[in-house]
Amino acid sequence: MKYIIASDIHGSAHYCRLLKERFLEEGAQKLILLGDLLYHGARNALPKEYGTLACATILNELKDDILCVRGNCDSEVDTLVLEFPIGAEYCILLADKRTLILTHGHKMPASLKKGDVLINGHFHVPAYEERENYTYVNCGSVSIPKENSPHSYLVFEGDTFTWKDVETGKPFKVANL
Repeated sequence: MKYIIASDIHGSAHYCRLLKERFLEEGAQKLILLGDLLYHGARNALPKEYGTLACATILNELKDDILCVRGNCDSEVDTLVLEFPIGAEYCILLADKRTLILTHGHKMPASLKKGDVLINGHFHVPAYEERENYTYVNCGSVSIPKENSPHSYLVFEGDTFTWKDVETGKPFKVANL
């Protein structure tokens, strides 16, 4: 299966539209959103074309294709405009003998077993690291990237992670499990 994994849209209608375009171009089966969808957050500047309701409309057009977990900037009031569930702390997917644990990143899962893959956003910096007991993956940020990284999303297919620039759809990093 092919998944698009993205995080930290933070209410940018501009980058949300681009993410939708990339999702449709990629032909992925699911769009997995790792939180911080509508609100920009107290520590962030307003992202390009900030519009929470416009962002909600764009995402609602994909509601049947979305799996979502809650970020630290997501709130109960967001459920009034989003037509898909956003309250889960994490999502678990099985991928060929590996367990993928997807979460926003502001809360870590209680335990990770040898071979698990932890995927999150929150820090806004794309990453792939083999750690002692698990593999750490960060998809970066769709609208407010940090540390000079591109506006990004992640494609997961088979055993391959491909980070892509949401503005161009071009890959900039690849890693295999």
